[in-house]
Amino acid sequence: MTIQPTSEIAQILESSREEFNAAAAGMAEAQTKTRPAQDRWSVLECVEHVVIVEEKNLAKLAEAERLESPRIDKQKEGEIIAQIPDRTTRYIAPEAGRPTGRFVSLAQALEQFNAIRSKSVRFAEDRQADLYRIAVEHARLGTVNGAEMLLIIAGHARRHADQIREIQTALGK
Repeated sequence: MTIQPTSEIAQILESSREEFNAAAAGMAEAQTKTRPAQDRWSVLECVEHVVIVEEKNLAKLAEAERLESPRIDKQKEGEIIAQIPDRTTRYIAPEAGRPTGRFVSLAQALEQFNAIRSKSVRFAEDRQADLYRIAVEHARLGTVNGAEMLLIIAGHARRHADQIREIQTALGK
């Protein structure tokens, strides 16, 4: 898949937004706060985690250094699109990305998710000319450009949409 920052990254962000919202839709409020196991997050905690991480990653992009020349790696973009949503490997979130009970309801959490996602889409559209000239550090992938970070953001929501569906299955929804 060849990525064009102008439209495709914004479309990928919107598509993952739709998938994430659809995964969380239709649950009883009490069920969204129920953990399927002691060491697993609830749906509400998953949404909070996604919000926290997207806020942090978008802030990194906004403050990122600008490179003199673009750094384009289409193979890495393809790997990000495939690997980030893949739940085969379980990761432990760093302390700063863990849910703290910030939201009292799923509706409140999803409202915040949609607000930060709108900012991410706007960033993709407004900074399209600079996406390949931005360099930021990612904890697992090292230095990534702006396009790659936005793909990580989209994939992260997809990853947790899958986790939400797993939680629903475990809870018998």
